[in-house]
Amino acid sequence: MLKPIAGLTIENRLAKGQAVPDDVLAEIKTCDVLLKGPTETPKGGTMESANVALRRALDLYANVRPVAVPDQDIDWTFFRENTEGEYVLGSRGVEIPGKLCMDFKVTTLPGTKRIARAAFEFAKNNGKTSVAIVTKANIMKKTDGRFSEICHEVAAEYPGIEAEDWYIDIMTAKLVDTRVRSRFQVFLLPNLYGDIITDEAAQLQGGVGTAGSANLGDQYAMFEAIHGSAPRMIETGRGDYANPSSLLRAASMLLRHIARADKAALLDRALDTVPHDGDTAKGFADRLIGAIGNRQ
Repeated sequence: MLKPIAGLTIENRLAKGQAVPDDVLAEIKTCDVLLKGPTETPKGGTMESANVALRRALDLYANVRPVAVPDQDIDWTFFRENTEGEYVLGSRGVEIPGKLCMDFKVTTLPGTKRIARAAFEFAKNNGKTSVAIVTKANIMKKTDGRFSEICHEVAAEYPGIEAEDWYIDIMTAKLVDTRVRSRFQVFLLPNLYGDIITDEAAQLQGGVGTAGSANLGDQYAMFEAIHGSAPRMIETGRGDYANPSSLLRAASMLLRHIARADKAALLDRALDTVPHDGDTAKGFADRLIGAIGNRQ
């Protein structure tokens, strides 16, 4: 059964003073699997991101983002810790006006263990032989340092899989290095680094409008585009030309999650063969639907 849920507009959230209004969250919790559209987060102030609030409320600790460019031998899967790091207390920092501003970063043993296990289980079950652990442990010694240590403790349980440490600044460079980037397979990262580097990876695939993501927990699963609400496109009158591919890739991931791999494959093949080419969203959707119909 498909159930539409409204109420995550910025207007409704600001009016109620909640990142996710209570009545909307109650409706969301009646569903096991969710396909979520992009939401807007105000700059500054204390209004938390709806995404962050939902990930915490539903305990969606694993953000999984695949990126593939077959003709360049790129087949990457990113496992981003989704409920800790800079995001868990990002709207609750301390400010002494004119003197000091301070935000917080959180790393816990159970939080890191479960995202590490998710990454290594994926690697084991999908024939992968290496996991890149990406941090800034040489500088963020308490949080990133502990994240790396815990990941290596989990890695010891998977003797056939190599665990490599990389610093986030070097990894951002390696992703655009055509000589070495195809050697990477699975990435394991804290929250903020995962957010940033997966956008870079998606750009190599064709742009942030081409990549979907899964937010997975032990009870709920939420699928969404990796980008936000693109207010610049609306402000400049280009909203009709937004590329819906990212949300459609997320829909494909959802279909696989609920064991409809045949339908996911139809959608993926259509997305692979029907270019967006700057078309309107409606024009692109019409061509995509036509391509899917021809393959059935």
